[in-house]
Amino acid sequence: MAGVETPPRIGVLALQGNVREHAAMLRRLGAEVVEVRKPEQLDGLDGLVIPGGESTAITRLMRLYGLEEAIRRFSQPVLGTCAGMILLSREHLGRIDVTVERNAYGRQVASFEAELALEGETEPLRGVFIRAPRIAEVGPDVEVLAELDGAAVLAREGRTLVASFHPELTEDTRVHERFLELVREEMHVGA
Repeated sequence: MAGVETPPRIGVLALQGNVREHAAMLRRLGAEVVEVRKPEQLDGLDGLVIPGGESTAITRLMRLYGLEEAIRRFSQPVLGTCAGMILLSREHLGRIDVTVERNAYGRQVASFEAELALEGETEPLRGVFIRAPRIAEVGPDVEVLAELDGAAVLAREGRTLVASFHPELTEDTRVHERFLELVREEMHVGA
């Protein structure tokens, strides 16, 4: 049937963290969601989400299940939120040229929400910051899409999108929509 678009197959790294919340938002936006726990589950995916959680625990589990190298080799678009951003930074998987300051906004009790000016949008984006990291330094090819107090909290480089906050914990779908735009661009290039 002409005009019917295949829904993108998006993996959510399901080792620890906000897996269900990301999966629910992606499904709401029309994506097919696959929970990824093993390297072979990355095969055939159009994109991958690395959720927030505890970055040290996620790293340990990724190594244990052989996912670290598989994700490094994964060439499709990737969205990393909170701990996922830490894992995608230049110090870890090297998918985006940023350095990250962990727990930059304080401990769990210091969690907060903030209105963020989103690049290209008039409506502010609600950011939920829970033991959130902050982007300390961005490389020359990194596009900053939102800031908080002068520090980047949403950024993109090529096929990689990262957020310091938890967009999956709000009703606002714009971060996931931007990620799915990257995925659809790639799907059309590959078609």
